[in-house]
Amino acid sequence: MWDDAFPSFLIGLREGLEAGLIVSILVATLVRAGARNRLAQVWTGVLAAIALAMSFGAVLTFTAASLSATAQEAFGGTLSVIAVAFVTAMVFWMRRSARSLSGEIKEKVTGALAMGSGVLIVTSFLAVGREGLETALFLWTTARAAGESAGPLTGAGIGLVLAAGLCWGLYRRVLKINLTKFFTYTGAVLIVIAAGVLGYGLRDLQEGGIFPGNTAYALDLSGSIDAGSWYSTLLQGVLNITPTMTWLQTAGYVGYLAVVMTLFVRGVRASAPKPAAEPNAPQSAAEKSEVPEDPAADRPEPKTAVDGPEPTSGAEEPEPEPASSAEKPQSQSESESESEPQSAAGEPEPRPAAPVPAPAADRPEPQPARGPRRRPAWVVPVAVVAVPVVVAGVVVAVARPKPSSGQTVAVSETECGKGFTAPKAGRQTFQMQNTGSKTSEVYLIDPGTNAVYGEIEGLAPGTTRDLVASVAGGTYAWRCVPSSGKAVTSKSVTVTGGGSSAKAVVPVSENDLAAPLKAYKEYVDQGLATLVAQTRTLDADIEGNHLDQARTDWLTAHLTYSSLGAAYGTFEDFDKKINGRADGLAGGVADPDFAGFHRIEYGLWHGQSADELKTPAQALVDAAAGLQKAFPTQDFDPGDLPLRAHEILENTLQFELTADTDLGSGTNLATANANLAGTNELLTVLRPLLTARAPKLLPTVDADIARLQKLLDAEHQGVVWTSVETLDAATRQQLNGATGQLLEDLAPVPDLLEIRKSA
Repeated sequence: MWDDAFPSFLIGLREGLEAGLIVSILVATLVRAGARNRLAQVWTGVLAAIALAMSFGAVLTFTAASLSATAQEAFGGTLSVIAVAFVTAMVFWMRRSARSLSGEIKEKVTGALAMGSGVLIVTSFLAVGREGLETALFLWTTARAAGESAGPLTGAGIGLVLAAGLCWGLYRRVLKINLTKFFTYTGAVLIVIAAGVLGYGLRDLQEGGIFPGNTAYALDLSGSIDAGSWYSTLLQGVLNITPTMTWLQTAGYVGYLAVVMTLFVRGVRASAPKPAAEPNAPQSAAEKSEVPEDPAADRPEPKTAVDGPEPTSGAEEPEPEPASSAEKPQSQSESESESEPQSAAGEPEPRPAAPVPAPAADRPEPQPARGPRRRPAWVVPVAVVAVPVVVAGVVVAVARPKPSSGQTVAVSETECGKGFTAPKAGRQTFQMQNTGSKTSEVYLIDPGTNAVYGEIEGLAPGTTRDLVASVAGGTYAWRCVPSSGKAVTSKSVTVTGGGSSAKAVVPVSENDLAAPLKAYKEYVDQGLATLVAQTRTLDADIEGNHLDQARTDWLTAHLTYSSLGAAYGTFEDFDKKINGRADGLAGGVADPDFAGFHRIEYGLWHGQSADELKTPAQALVDAAAGLQKAFPTQDFDPGDLPLRAHEILENTLQFELTADTDLGSGTNLATANANLAGTNELLTVLRPLLTARAPKLLPTVDADIARLQKLLDAEHQGVVWTSVETLDAATRQQLNGATGQLLEDLAPVPDLLEIRKSA
């Protein structure tokens, strides 16, 4: 979480400080101008900017959620690239404008004061709104890259709170910060982070089908770097550097970083202040590292030549209060004397007598003056918040695809499908209501083929959940499967038109997997019989002190066991006794509980004598024989077969191609070859089911297997294998890339062959 929080923390701190400085300058300028009554207009504009940023984030979140997986990748990639452009522009703008920021804002405020309250609201809204939109966009992209929102939101929140504290300290003259250096250093870090976001965005565009080369890897370290380690997680969270990166992703990352960082550093050097400055020259706002101070701390005169006359909120000039001639400023007295007509003697000429007011009885009764009706003070703030929220709501409502119907469909043993009528073709949302007394599963199916278009598992009695599915022309029905009871199928309905966009999965039952399971168990039985014989041969070698022959026979037996990977979950404690590792044991390789092939491997390749290896060798024979005897009665879940098709090679990539399990023999590639053989055997027994459900999948997988097999075959001469640690970087990368691609193509197998009760 915290690794994902840092980029958002930095953007929250920087953007929050920029916006806070702008607000501080706006407030200080108004207070110095004696226009405190206009502060509400500044805060109204700020509130509108915050509402706009939050509404923008909501639009991004909810509109993206309604897209297909491919469209989400393209949408997210596009916005990532846009976010990088915004952040890059912001970094360069702030580097250029930090010194003149205060003066520019004061100039805008002065103009806004003369033009009315609306202009001041717009000024503060535009000044802060840009920062808010940039923050919302970058935060959304970093959250999407992280795959979770808690870390990025927490980081952004901490950054914004810290920025608010810094701005308050600057305003109150408690803190002094060199803003030029601050924005320079954070700008450099943001450029590095933005390079990662750009690379991630380009990868999304590739996965969304916008750009080619999704499987053309320039960097593939998945076999040598643990993706779950702290350092890998930190790099992925902060810099978006992943163990596997495509050529386009790498080129975008390196190219952006090289070009933008060079221009940024060159600009910093060009704009650096000269060391020799005039002693009396005034410092700029950024050099002073402060915003205009709080007037309460150092009260200036109400009016100065710079500030100009005190503005008022009304349309008319206020009537001046009477003052004695002694109290009038000298400039005012001189002005009044110059405006009076002078006589030749220099005395002022008498003014015409003022008209005598009429008697009170003759004067008309005064009418009370009716000024314009003032609107309540809360109207404008509420309006500026409501407008972006309403607009965002409309955009989300329009952008999100609406289901053509909202049918409520009953789920129970007696009312399955009640309320179901033929829907229109397209994306539909059905409200599935369990009206029975048992927890049930419900499936939208094609009654002719049992293909599943949508499903809900664990629907409790009395509850209602939405089931979203796309339907096209065809026949549909509901199949309700209570937790205890028989499956019930509703009457079918026919949908006309709509093309063929609906995708369905043909369900698999335990009966469908019975034949593959039987065939694979026979394969394991044969393999275990062979394993027992080979371990006895190994034991005899050690008993006769033939250690060189023992090394050869050790590898033979170990490869036999490594080819049975799909059954490891069934072997229970025997796997630890046969192929256990020293990891986690208190004594490591010297621990008494360290047993099996790896214990013997350590002894054979670390100079241990035959006497030291006799006990581990005999224990291995006993464990293999015990497993052979127990296996026929062990519970082999048929649902494990599709899972193991993917998991065997996951272990290969994690342990064998990293040499993590090598204790001296250097035979990890031989083990990887045995794992590949076991995977191929498993796919052989699953082939009929896979061909019926995904006819294009197996040809692709077969090509991947042939590619990996060719790479492995090139790394051994007879029984002598190249050690993983001695492979050159290019070969190692090819092996990791080929294994990763095979894993990616095998990923749909568990879902395609998942056991569903609708079958």
